Amino acid sequence: MAALYESYTLCALADTGPEGTRAIEPDRDRDRVVITESGRAVTVYKVSDQKPLGSWTVKQGQCITSPAVYNPPTKEYVVVTDEKVVRVWKDEDISIEKAFKATVSAEVYRLHSVPDREPLVLFRHGAVRFLDSLLAAPQQTIEEVLSEEEVIRWSAAVQMEQQLVLLFSTEQRGQHCLYVQRFSPNALVKHRLETDSTNSTPLSYAATYRDGNIHLLYLFSSGSVYESVLQARPTVPAVSGTVQALPRSLLLKLPVGEGELTAASALPVDESHIAVVGVPHPLAGAGKDYLCLWNTHFQTLQAARELAGKIYGQLWCFSGKLFVPHGKILSVIPFECQKSSLAAAMGKLKQTSGTNGITLSVWSCIDTRRHNNDNTLIIQLKMSTRNQSSCPTAEQLAEKIKVGSEKEVQKQVEEFLHGSQPEELQLTAGRLASALVMRCQADPTFYPQAAFTQLVQTNYLCHSGCPDLLVLTLEKNDFRLCQLCLQLFQDIPEAVTCCCLKTILSFQDSELEQVDLEDGLLFMKALTQTAEVSDDGDSGQHNGFSREPLALDMSCPVGLHKGALLNEVLQVPYSDSLLLPHLKDLNVPQVLLFLQYLRFLYLKYSQDAHSRIPALRKPTVTQIMDWVCLLLDAHFTVLALTPEAKSLLTSLHKFVRSQVKLYSELGKIEGSLEALKKSKQSREIGQYSIEVIELF
Repeated sequence: MAALYESYTLCALADTGPEGTRAIEPDRDRDRVVITESGRAVTVYKVSDQKPLGSWTVKQGQCITSPAVYNPPTKEYVVVTDEKVVRVWKDEDISIEKAFKATVSAEVYRLHSVPDREPLVLFRHGAVRFLDSLLAAPQQTIEEVLSEEEVIRWSAAVQMEQQLVLLFSTEQRGQHCLYVQRFSPNALVKHRLETDSTNSTPLSYAATYRDGNIHLLYLFSSGSVYESVLQARPTVPAVSGTVQALPRSLLLKLPVGEGELTAASALPVDESHIAVVGVPHPLAGAGKDYLCLWNTHFQTLQAARELAGKIYGQLWCFSGKLFVPHGKILSVIPFECQKSSLAAAMGKLKQTSGTNGITLSVWSCIDTRRHNNDNTLIIQLKMSTRNQSSCPTAEQLAEKIKVGSEKEVQKQVEEFLHGSQPEELQLTAGRLASALVMRCQADPTFYPQAAFTQLVQTNYLCHSGCPDLLVLTLEKNDFRLCQLCLQLFQDIPEAVTCCCLKTILSFQDSELEQVDLEDGLLFMKALTQTAEVSDDGDSGQHNGFSREPLALDMSCPVGLHKGALLNEVLQVPYSDSLLLPHLKDLNVPQVLLFLQYLRFLYLKYSQDAHSRIPALRKPTVTQIMDWVCLLLDAHFTVLALTPEAKSLLTSLHKFVRSQVKLYSELGKIEGSLEALKKSKQSREIGQYSIEVIELF
């Protein structure tokens, strides 16, 4: 799950030209950034206040050629002007011109800030120096690592636990390479980047460190996003002068529309989500630009925000915020990503669209292998604007859940739900429900049933977001909440579905009579009271069944409440192959009772009793028969050897035989009906006519 929150403008931009904003770099704390723009100005902003804390410009005729960075050890700022002049100044300095400057002997490509260390200096021909060693001897000889025609296109410094790595990509005559510069000891490795099958070119790169490896993400103009993994400490030493192949895997294929991308960037924001700008929205019209969050694990578009004005294909991410220059402003868009769940990625959770953006779930290439139920009950909470003085934050509520009384927790959950925006609820519902479940498991006397119900009814919660909730409802015998979960969770594992079924069957009818099951109970009452013989006294066959013998089997074998709960189980999506092994956990009395109930439903449905009952949720004939088949497959041998099951199996056999006969008769006239349908379509008939049709 991922969401983009309300954006705000950090600052207006000067005439950005073809390159847009040159760079945004982190400052001394998480709330400050250093912005270099227009080739002449450096400004430090406090992000939360959208206020400049300091601004410096170079003289007319001079140009900033490498964006400014912050030097943590000395608490100074560093910038390169006119490719060879390194300038250093402090916050209190009014003018860059009066600050320290040094002219170096070779052209500088880029300065790179490093947390708690001095910046790195990358020269245009591939040499690398630490800033201190360079300033100690500015005119020292700088070696040329690259050939004259090889041009650096991108570079980044990656800080690991005990090691620093500098990466930079180059291009020469359409060939792209990646250089990896390690320190202590110094080692430079050259990798060859594979070209795309369409001969497209890389538009952006991004490097992150996680799980002990460096992950390189790069976006091609064809819309393909690839990932390469570099070991932090190579097991095989590189041979000097050799070029190593860089394995890659296709992470995502983005839609590009007509032609190829020209100005776009892809940036990883966590291990399963990337932010993309400059790539067409798959559902939007032409001429609109968007910032999108994609889930790379499930190939889904999770959130999108339309951006006004020209897009420069630039994107930065710091402290949970995305920085995007567009038009003549620099926008800051807070975001949040949570651990991926299949239900959320496939759009099984409720998605919303606001006035300033689109929050959609566009998915493809996923085989759900589940039988989907189109009659899902959707319950929505009316959301109001958050009242900061009374509505707790998600963090405050999580802390209150740990120590608060049941009454206090339920009150604060209600306040939070009514005061939160839909995007926030989508991200926090699972976390809050999990916190409540953990408290219930630790304290058996604590069970805020109302709080659980409200969270489930938001429809922003799924089973994978809080996997212990449904099991907890069974432990607490909370069948009302169990019913809601069965209705609204579309990703319930087959083992949990079978556990619910077994628990429901094990309860006595009298123990369930006090449970409020609302619409499901009304359906059962109407179904059991439906007349068994039509008013016209027709005693013939209906849907292949004779009415008179069926009347003997029309009494419901379970109570109304148990029947309502069993109906919810019948409508849960499942996979045959995964459900079948768990059904074998049912004992023989439970299987017999469930089969008797399914037979009752099928007999009622064969008389169209269900079609005369208005209900939001009710099982279909197909669902009923599928469960009958699954139960027989799982327990046929045992049932065949059980005397109590003989009459039931005989009855089911009669149902099947009569239905086979009915479908056989229908099959005989299928061809004639098709011919009749075609003949009516091909002839024009007046206002009134009498036709005699002979069926052979």
